[in-house]
Amino acid sequence: MSKDAVESAQAGSRTGAATTPVDAGDAGYSKDLKARHVNMIAIGGAIGTGLFLGAGGSLHTAGPALALAYLVCGVFAFFVVRALGELVLYRPSSGSFVSYAREFLGEKGAYVAGWMYFLNWSTTGIADITAIALYTHYWSLFTDIPQWTLALIALAVVLAVNLISVKIFGEMEFWFAIIKVATLVGFMLIGIFLLATRHEVGGRTPGVGVITDNGGVFPHGLMPVVLVMQGVIFAYAALELVGVAAGETAEPEKVVPRAVNSIMWRVGLFYVGSVVLLALLLPGSVYSAGESPFVTVLSKIGIPAADDVMNLVVLTAAMSSLNSGLYSTGRILRSMATAGSAPEFTARMNRSQVPYGGILLTCAVCVLGVGLNYLMPSQAFEIVLNVASLGIISTWVIIMVCHLVFVHRARAGLLVRPSFRLPGSPVTEITTIAFLLACLGMMWNDPEVGRKTLLLIPVIAALLTAGWFGIRRRVSQTTDRELTDLTK
Repeated sequence: MSKDAVESAQAGSRTGAATTPVDAGDAGYSKDLKARHVNMIAIGGAIGTGLFLGAGGSLHTAGPALALAYLVCGVFAFFVVRALGELVLYRPSSGSFVSYAREFLGEKGAYVAGWMYFLNWSTTGIADITAIALYTHYWSLFTDIPQWTLALIALAVVLAVNLISVKIFGEMEFWFAIIKVATLVGFMLIGIFLLATRHEVGGRTPGVGVITDNGGVFPHGLMPVVLVMQGVIFAYAALELVGVAAGETAEPEKVVPRAVNSIMWRVGLFYVGSVVLLALLLPGSVYSAGESPFVTVLSKIGIPAADDVMNLVVLTAAMSSLNSGLYSTGRILRSMATAGSAPEFTARMNRSQVPYGGILLTCAVCVLGVGLNYLMPSQAFEIVLNVASLGIISTWVIIMVCHLVFVHRARAGLLVRPSFRLPGSPVTEITTIAFLLACLGMMWNDPEVGRKTLLLIPVIAALLTAGWFGIRRRVSQTTDRELTDLTK
């Protein structure tokens, strides 16, 4: 429903603050996600392939200063999720920020928000199946199987699981998150033990000397740290899942604040803490983009089968991320379809109240990723990582713009803000938007992949414009129909 339609329908019944609008795309969902599911989805969103696989190449490029990059990006990621959390408590919706963009920015805003988020998760899905294939190739048993075949198998398995029910999705994400957290805690305990006992790792004594003897905190200068920022942003890309999941939980007003507030310390502990430990154990030059940095460390200390266990865990993390991507895009596309800005079939739900149409569309794009793994197996992960960054940065910017409009309307007395709020508005939103756009601009300094990715922006803009002109009549008709229903 468009912003104008909502305001017109509410005009006759407003007494004080406006009545909270309703998103037609929220109808039909079960409320089977429990507090423990949402809390662990928040944790799972904060721990994914960006850390388990992406940190290896980033450590090699930026060195120990990667921890600083994770900290800075983590603060701004928290601002985004805190803003989204406030919007969720104002009006829980499975359409999440797309539904809020429709209310505060109009149908065009919702259209751009939805399709850019689809770009993010469809390309992230490609990154995930690429990571799964890379992890599986670690074992000699699978070395002879082509990377694209392993990617296709992974996609088929996760698709089958995701279509069962939201409760099964919640249970899977709960246990995936438990595995990831337990593994990181276990690794950190091992790392602390190695540091405390000064046990050699790969022929080197761990400690501050590993950093000072290999170029210091900034071994390659400041610019590599700046350049990895957009990759670090990708590492936090699933945090907004809390907003989507809130639409399928019975008590969002209790669950969401706890989940959002816990994100900050998780970032500090798991991301910054893990990277600091990795930097103290081995020089950045030892890590590589093709292997998890945790596997690299454990293989150096000779713990029997420890590298195999860790590789299995990071494989689980990639499967979790892929599972989450299919979940979120299914809900977002359904919200868009009910407004006319996505294909009608993406609004369809199965008997288990799962929006299978949108999930299948995302899978179709991921199949293209299988082809990318066939044509360019060595570059597939880095390529889609950069394209996904365009999607997530635009999504987060839209969330902050929506929050700015939301606060403006609240100050005008048109709606009431919940007690759970983003502090420092509007400075916090403007600063976050500026930082995210700066991260986007930084990609220009990477001529190999980043600059080519930025050159895709005009292409994406042209496709979005053409798409809007193709569906605007249907959107208008849908809006008029909903307005008629509201005013009967």
